[in-house]
Amino acid sequence: MSTRLGAAPAGISRLMPVLQFGDSMLPIGSFAFSNGLESAVHGGVVHDGATLSEFAVTAARRAATTDCVALLAAHRGADASNLGQIKTADRALFNNKIGEEARAMTVQMGRKLAELGSAVVPAPMLSQWLTEITRRQTPGTHPVAIGVLFSDLGSPEEDAFAVHQYGVAMTTLSAALRLMRIEPREVQAILRQMNTATEELYAAVRGTRLADMAGFAPMTDILAAMHVRAHVRMFMN
Repeated sequence: MSTRLGAAPAGISRLMPVLQFGDSMLPIGSFAFSNGLESAVHGGVVHDGATLSEFAVTAARRAATTDCVALLAAHRGADASNLGQIKTADRALFNNKIGEEARAMTVQMGRKLAELGSAVVPAPMLSQWLTEITRRQTPGTHPVAIGVLFSDLGSPEEDAFAVHQYGVAMTTLSAALRLMRIEPREVQAILRQMNTATEELYAAVRGTRLADMAGFAPMTDILAAMHVRAHVRMFMN
């Protein structure tokens, strides 16, 4: 007999998992990463509110067209109880990550979320996928973990997409508060700007395939490569 939670009802019951698993304090290690912002600040690429906004919006767009394509494929695979589809999405996303830090970030957070989700909610597909991670049959990327978890919760893919994009924004902006001289109110204004664009980003990628994953942001890749060799670092990424 299946232990899947089934379709989440509208209203409070649907909202609560979004709040719980979208919480920036969720213990999966996101606080250790900056989405490349540390190198951008040290290199003078990001130095004020305007440049921070540009950097964060670019990160969100890139995440939507790469990470979230795999997230949606994984959510749909989990809905169909298709472990093979989940693993295919997982490998495709891992192979799309260029830098070693980006790969380390996504698999560290992905495994921790899979372990946490399997422990606190009935999550049969997530548990199966976690077993495959443990056996080293699949990388275990974070966006795929979100997609599978929210399918097990009975939450629609839009909720999973929103949680992922909010996480990208908060990882970047929380790091900004530790790396820059910037008012928290200004950071919140940037977050609001990013949140209002999330539905448009979802509409742009919901029909894409894994083969369509693409995120052209060469400066971000250069900064990430510089960060690997940095002697003084506050963040792992």
